[in-house]
Amino acid sequence: MTRQEFRQLLEKRTVFIDGATGTELQKRGMPAGVCPEKWILENSWAIQEVQKAYYEAGSDIVLAPTFTGTRIKLAEYGLENDLVEINRKLVRLTREIAPAGKFVAADISMTGKQLYPIGDLMFEDLVDCYKEQVQAILSEGVDLFVVETMMSLQECRAAVLAIKESCDLPIIVSLTYNPDGKTLYGTSPETAIIVLQSMGVDCVGMNCNTGPDAMLELVNQMAPVANVPIMVKPNAGLPELENGKTVYKMTPVEFTDACEKLYEAGASLFGGCCGSTPDHIRELVLRLKDKKAHQIQDKPLRVVTSERMNTWIDLDGNFMVIGERINPTGKKKFQETLRNGSLSMVVDFAREQEERGASILDVNMGMNGIDEKQMMLDSIYEVTSAVDLPLCIDTSHVDVMEAALRIYPGRALINSISAEEEKMESMLKLAKKYGAMFITLPLSGAGLPKDINEKKQHIDTVLNKAAELGIRKEDAVIDVLVQTVGAEGTAALQCFETIEYCKYELGLPTVCGLSNISFGMPNRGFVNTTYLTIAVSKGLTMAIANPNQEMLMYCAAAADTLMNKPGALEKYAALPVVETKAAPAQAAGNAQAAPASSGGLTVSNACDGVGPVAECVIKGKKGQIVAEIQKLLDEGIEPQTIIEKHLIKGINVVGELYDKKKYFLPQLIAGANAMEIGMKHIEPLLASKDTEAKAKIVIATVEGDIHDIGKNLVALMLKNYGFEVIDLGKDVPAETIIDKAVEVNADIIGLSALMTTTMMRMDDVVKLAKEKGCNAQIIIGGACINETFKDEINADGYSEDAAECVKLVQRLMNI
Repeated sequence: MTRQEFRQLLEKRTVFIDGATGTELQKRGMPAGVCPEKWILENSWAIQEVQKAYYEAGSDIVLAPTFTGTRIKLAEYGLENDLVEINRKLVRLTREIAPAGKFVAADISMTGKQLYPIGDLMFEDLVDCYKEQVQAILSEGVDLFVVETMMSLQECRAAVLAIKESCDLPIIVSLTYNPDGKTLYGTSPETAIIVLQSMGVDCVGMNCNTGPDAMLELVNQMAPVANVPIMVKPNAGLPELENGKTVYKMTPVEFTDACEKLYEAGASLFGGCCGSTPDHIRELVLRLKDKKAHQIQDKPLRVVTSERMNTWIDLDGNFMVIGERINPTGKKKFQETLRNGSLSMVVDFAREQEERGASILDVNMGMNGIDEKQMMLDSIYEVTSAVDLPLCIDTSHVDVMEAALRIYPGRALINSISAEEEKMESMLKLAKKYGAMFITLPLSGAGLPKDINEKKQHIDTVLNKAAELGIRKEDAVIDVLVQTVGAEGTAALQCFETIEYCKYELGLPTVCGLSNISFGMPNRGFVNTTYLTIAVSKGLTMAIANPNQEMLMYCAAAADTLMNKPGALEKYAALPVVETKAAPAQAAGNAQAAPASSGGLTVSNACDGVGPVAECVIKGKKGQIVAEIQKLLDEGIEPQTIIEKHLIKGINVVGELYDKKKYFLPQLIAGANAMEIGMKHIEPLLASKDTEAKAKIVIATVEGDIHDIGKNLVALMLKNYGFEVIDLGKDVPAETIIDKAVEVNADIIGLSALMTTTMMRMDDVVKLAKEKGCNAQIIIGGACINETFKDEINADGYSEDAAECVKLVQRLMNI
């Protein structure tokens, strides 16, 4: 099936994919803890029976059971060398029973390993891992690919690149969302679909983790920005415990009633996940097959994103600043730190500019004495972990640009693409491949344009080439190319004319490098801000500037206010009051231009008064925390005091920010890792090692479940709070857990499960503990677990995340 045929199918009618595979195979005897691929190949009748039932129920697409067929997952069973044979046979089983006119999709999912910088799996290694599986599947032949049950947008990107670099088949990507409406890594449905469709994905949606009712709000977020069809594949409600078994009680009629609302919200492709059966799919098809197909509008979306934030570029919106400070040009101290391999100033500049009101951050690593490509990659890893703002990738080298766009976990802005023939097409192809927006610089190989007409010609040259490559003109932002007024008296006038031409004739946003206008002039602050206010009145959209410049930020806000832009008056009124006696040139850069805090803990004020060690924990400064701890030790501060008054204080703030959804998984792990480094430095100094652990905790992912991201984070957080943690790993039998708890006289047993198919193993542990007289309190957690399930199996506690687990353990231990 070609991508065009797939799109035409969805424009013709509602399309149906299959339902649950795992729960259906369990009904047919698949035990927990086995390698699913191996069991399926040894019991091929079972998978073919399930798949035939789904085709007969009306599914247009059925997934081949290649869900965990990557090298990383198969290695957990010692089967990695059989990868090609396993994937080919699994596809073949499905193709054998696929009726004419129906389709077979390859199924790809998470590897269970975390990507760098949270984990140790490098992005390119993950692309290669997926590519190996994709090519094995392609050697047997499928009609399309489904990348499903994904928790990380970056892992989705890796899988998409692996597929697109191997073939041109249709791609569906489906993520799973937590009750807060975001992925584990803080990505919203709106961000996910913006990024993935810009990369050329043909359908984006959601599956697992919830029933159809809870998906309605998620579809409502996706629909306004969707340029591709939306898929929904919900569970048959939430799992319940009945007679010692996990059951899904949502009937096919109830399931379809809820899915009808999803259709009305904009979903076009329907299926089922955990607990759904051929009967659920049959009822779906019966009710929805004659529904009129949604006509997908191909809307231009002028937006850039990070993994956790969208920044819309609105022609008539408020003026925005692209923070310019992560650029070593003219910054000797910054250059020195980069040559020494330190990125501390990169992170400091990023955080500072975010707090001061920047909307996007420009990242430029162009300087002598460093490996620009590697430093660019390292900086992107650091900045995207530290702040939420989208990035503008700033380099003149095509290879550096591609390396940066490849690992960037969002939709970036390219700075910049000129009419220089040698690079223009290469850079535009990168924008197309990675779905980026780009700044158009009206320059050619001949140098600066002689006049406004030549400037317009260069703009048209870039836009026309972009159109040839299938790129919308709306993906462009035009740099008005500011020259210094000291050398060219009409420089500002030419810029104003360019701004008006771009906004009113081309309908495109504009940007400028603000400080160029005053180069070589005295009292530059007056020239810059006057130029800015006039440019804003002409329609300038944004500038690459230093948001620390108070005069610039206030004048821009005042200009927006005087032009009556939406929300501008409220934004201006919220700015801190400043002294008016200071000369503008002196005031620039001295005061914070961000709105004053309205009270309560925020990322901006989180470090107020906590001290440098706690700040290192809060901001995840792994490279600085040992030096800050050593300063306190040199001052005579006792090690135990540093733990209690500094490290614990910092990690408490991290937990609170996480609770308030100001921080997400990357920041939580960064803080926990920084604290762990600090603890390792202090532990040898504790007097006679006589400081006893607060409690002994045995922790494990239960038998049959090989997911351990959440469990690992819980273990790390508990260790940081002084608990002794014995981590048994993943896929651990109940008897092993209880035997270890008895052996070490554990106070608490912590159990994790990600899958509904393995959550009942927790009940096994609770029952075995009673049989063996184990007195440890048992706490549980995981994506599929809730408070009700805790009560049903008589566990002692439940927590929804790592930060809450620490509080739970403290309550149970009366600490």
